[in-house]
Amino acid sequence: MTATEFEKVTIDLGDRGYDILIGSGLLADPASYSGLPLGTDALIVTNPVVGALYGRALRTALGSNYRRVHYAELPDGEAFKDWPALNSIFDALMTAGCDRKTTLFALGGGVVGDMAGFAAACYMRGVPYVQVPTTLLAQVDSSVGGKTAINHPLGKNMIGAFYQPVRVVADLGVLATLPEREVAAGLAEVIKYGPIADAAFLDWIENSLPALKARNTAALAHAVRRSCEIKASVVAQDERESGLRAILNFGHTFGHAIEAGLGYGEWLHGEAVGCGMVMAAELSMRMGLIDTGCVARLKAIIERAGLPVRAPALGADRYVELMRHDKKSEGGEIRFVVIESMGHAAVRAAPDALVREVLLACSD
Repeated sequence: MTATEFEKVTIDLGDRGYDILIGSGLLADPASYSGLPLGTDALIVTNPVVGALYGRALRTALGSNYRRVHYAELPDGEAFKDWPALNSIFDALMTAGCDRKTTLFALGGGVVGDMAGFAAACYMRGVPYVQVPTTLLAQVDSSVGGKTAINHPLGKNMIGAFYQPVRVVADLGVLATLPEREVAAGLAEVIKYGPIADAAFLDWIENSLPALKARNTAALAHAVRRSCEIKASVVAQDERESGLRAILNFGHTFGHAIEAGLGYGEWLHGEAVGCGMVMAAELSMRMGLIDTGCVARLKAIIERAGLPVRAPALGADRYVELMRHDKKSEGGEIRFVVIESMGHAAVRAAPDALVREVLLACSD
């Protein structure tokens, strides 16, 4: 693909709908940002690692559309997805005298995207923002759908807002600079879409893992496009996670507990989700929904992707305590995304005794 060639997936939310552009060379192409809301100012929000790689290219691409392009760097890592880092974005906006027509550009992975989106939702009660995701995980999941948040020591993503971007620019070319560990973390969110929504896609992932891990452009393009298509369909039906959208959190209840219990950043989000999917599949099996063969198959795919399949030994009591803070919990009852059959998911409550059996079976 050249910079002028791209595939497009549309999030259909009426007047809040937007396009996801998928292709190579898009980040540095001014055409990728044409037709956005007009204003004098743009603010690029990034971190030092991504900024050093792509900050100048994005700044140059935006230069023809905005009179002033400002820049804000956040500390790198999940551990800094917090109030002080969020406030630094507001500091940059206010110091530069940015008005309500300013557009924010989230240049980075899920942490940058979540925080820039939350800042955009809050600044002057809402300014437009564009996602420019630079990790596989962000391209297939966190940049799409408008969930923005920061972490709290007691729970991940507990403070935030639903706020949709005006565009997502997913440049496949930037994935060439990702560390292998980040690629594997992104594959967790790709794999997720198979069990919850598309069994045929899981078949394709199973056969295409070598190409995906080698960062074959055609394989990545299909993985990103199909993942975004599935998420777009779910979000269009349930934008604010009142029902169907919760299935996108397959593996996340266990995964978020791992992240919070170890300390944010010790495991990557995708690593925790990968392990969490194994645990959620085990729970599904113990609830009588799927057989042991389904669990073994999913576990093998996740392990082949380079992800952990055994949870850290935090202790059952600590896991249960952390999972009670999950956003899907209701009235103190822990609810999990489970697999009813391959390609079909549901949200169900599970008794603590059964959850403890899963923790015992799946933890070190």
